[in-house]
Amino acid sequence: MIMRIFQVTTRPGKEAEFAEFFHSTAIPLMKGTEGIVQVLPGAPRPDTPRDFSFVMIWRDLDALKAFVGEDYQSPHIDPAEAELVESRTIRHYSFVAG
Repeated sequence: MIMRIFQVTTRPGKEAEFAEFFHSTAIPLMKGTEGIVQVLPGAPRPDTPRDFSFVMIWRDLDALKAFVGEDYQSPHIDPAEAELVESRTIRHYSFVAG
């Protein structure tokens, strides 16, 4: 399995708008995506009010590529969120069940 960690920092003043997108669109989309085993959304904390994240566990690399394409190492975003996001990062790991 593949662990994909996607982190977003919103533009200043766009936190509430991104939070609405995150909860209403992004989380339901990811939870309903074929090949995802688990989705763990992370909302901002008081010390990092503009930071959001997803930890996603994918069945395998083929499932991940079927969703995002061959360029799976780039942090893809929905066009609706592009104006809300200042920066984004993506990391991949082999998932080790504990």
